[in-house]
Amino acid sequence: MSPTLFDRELIVVTGKGGVGKSALAATLGTLLAERKRVLVLEVDPRENVHQLFGAPPSDGEFVGVGPRLHLQNLKPGQVFDQLIREKLRIPQLVKRVLKSPIYQQFTGGAPGLEEMAVLGHALRALRGLSPKAPQVDVVVLDAPATGHGVSLLAAPLLVGEVIQHGPIGGMTREVADLVADAERTGIVVVTLAEEMPATEAIELRAMLDQRLGRRPDLLVVNRLYPPAAGSAEDDPAAKLWRRRRRLNEHELERLGRAWPEPRAELPLLPLERGEELIARLTADLRRELGLGAAP
Repeated sequence: MSPTLFDRELIVVTGKGGVGKSALAATLGTLLAERKRVLVLEVDPRENVHQLFGAPPSDGEFVGVGPRLHLQNLKPGQVFDQLIREKLRIPQLVKRVLKSPIYQQFTGGAPGLEEMAVLGHALRALRGLSPKAPQVDVVVLDAPATGHGVSLLAAPLLVGEVIQHGPIGGMTREVADLVADAERTGIVVVTLAEEMPATEAIELRAMLDQRLGRRPDLLVVNRLYPPAAGSAEDDPAAKLWRRRRRLNEHELERLGRAWPEPRAELPLLPLERGEELIARLTADLRRELGLGAAP
């Protein structure tokens, strides 16, 4: 893997739902936090990344989960509300605007605006502009699944065509520059070595190229069945395990033909969601990326 992925300001983690995308975002954030100040940003309203860190729910706030690692579950509406507060600064006027049906319909329904808010928040966090935000060097964004992840990255272009002035227009231009710069924004795709997730990952790569002129920096193949060893040939459980492993190997070959970018492989682990799982995955990912021992 090109080491420049670890020099990015924003790393967007996406992939089909159910492939372990959030676990990979937490793992990548933990690995980066060995050397940098990191914010893992979650946008799923179900809020489950905190479980992986053994931390309390974020509920929109910044939660410290390590010496250089923070987590936040973001409610996109918070971003534009804060912009209004910063620009108007008059409490009564701010209150009137935030309660206005026109403002609420605009921020809640305009195409691409919610995705734009997520990326705008990441940019503001990097610049230390978000209220109560810790100082961070990189944001790891646990992005929506596959096609929605592409829509998120394309949002600055969509919104920029409609809103060109005012605080939202200014933020949109800055975010568009951030996302378009391959030296500042990296893209990591997570998949399983199974037919449907692998096919979706290959299609995602093509969508990123067609819509954004971008290619992913890294493919992570998650939850691989280790080779079965020491089991009798007629053991039903061992037969099933070997069958799953053969399926994995077939899909790894297919991914290898379709995906020239760097790839990392992580094993299926008999662990519940939590700190031990992330610690094991971090060690495995560090080894896969050739990063050596933790500092």
